[in-house]
Amino acid sequence: MNAPGVMSEDQVAALVAAAKDGQLPEADVQAPVSRHRRVRKIDFTRPSKFTTDQQRRLERAHVTFCRSVSTRMSAELRSLISVELIDTAQLTWANALDEIPRQSVSAIVDVAPIDGRILVTAELTLLLGLLERVLGGQTTDRPEERTLTDVDRALVSRIFQTLLDELSISFNDVADLQFALLDLETERAPAQLAPLSEPTLAMTFEFKLGTLSSTMVLLIPHRAIEPVLRTAGATQHDAELAAAATAAVGEAMADVVVQLRAEVGSVDMPLERVLALRPDDILRLDGTTEEGAVTLYADAIALHRAKLGRNGRRRAVGVLGPVQEDA
Repeated sequence: MNAPGVMSEDQVAALVAAAKDGQLPEADVQAPVSRHRRVRKIDFTRPSKFTTDQQRRLERAHVTFCRSVSTRMSAELRSLISVELIDTAQLTWANALDEIPRQSVSAIVDVAPIDGRILVTAELTLLLGLLERVLGGQTTDRPEERTLTDVDRALVSRIFQTLLDELSISFNDVADLQFALLDLETERAPAQLAPLSEPTLAMTFEFKLGTLSSTMVLLIPHRAIEPVLRTAGATQHDAELAAAATAAVGEAMADVVVQLRAEVGSVDMPLERVLALRPDDILRLDGTTEEGAVTLYADAIALHRAKLGRNGRRRAVGVLGPVQEDA
């Protein structure tokens, strides 16, 4: 027997004979499968209230937070814990809440001294894994999800406060702020902390504890730290960069040649009068009446007031002070 779909020798011979006679059977033509048009969801409400410099500064502070909290929690729990900032996005408050995993515990955080409110949410599996280690258990397996008891809530509050203490220290690069835990929400994230359309910076952290990998999300409404963003000056790092840039520009410009001239005075007059000048005419020049005083110019920029004099056989000027001081 021939396998399904394989022609026998007789069938092949019959097909060749039919081809010679021009009597080939018509092939079944199948209509091409139509593809559905791909629909892409676009969110036109994505805000950009945080500037690029502000976002970069906050990211730097939270990278420092990752290192410090990893070291502290690893030492306290006697287990290797790694924390990494894996994503930063600007969203509306409503969209940011939608990004929070369903099984999460939310901490409402007070921002002092500006009386702001931010939200820190951690997956329940992460908190249960940390609780197991706090109570002397192992973290080799993923903990079984359960409802937090009153004792669990007290221990979870302590874990959140540890995170907030390290966040306060790391935030000193941006401003002198202190973060304190106000309340815990285990059912759902509180939506009343900010208007639903409020621009929000969502920062996602990955915690690795043994074989367990979970996330924590920090939601910062713009209005919560707006006073700090408006008044915060450059960080020490930014100041060092600015000083280095200034020094580099000065070094690059050091060999540039400019014309330095001493000008006794000047006067503006119509071209008609200029053409009418004759020998023995006297021109009154603008400027000080101080005898021998001139102004030093670098190209067209007035720099200093100076006094005429001599140095050996050469004419010279003695600098008296900047032009602004003489005004």
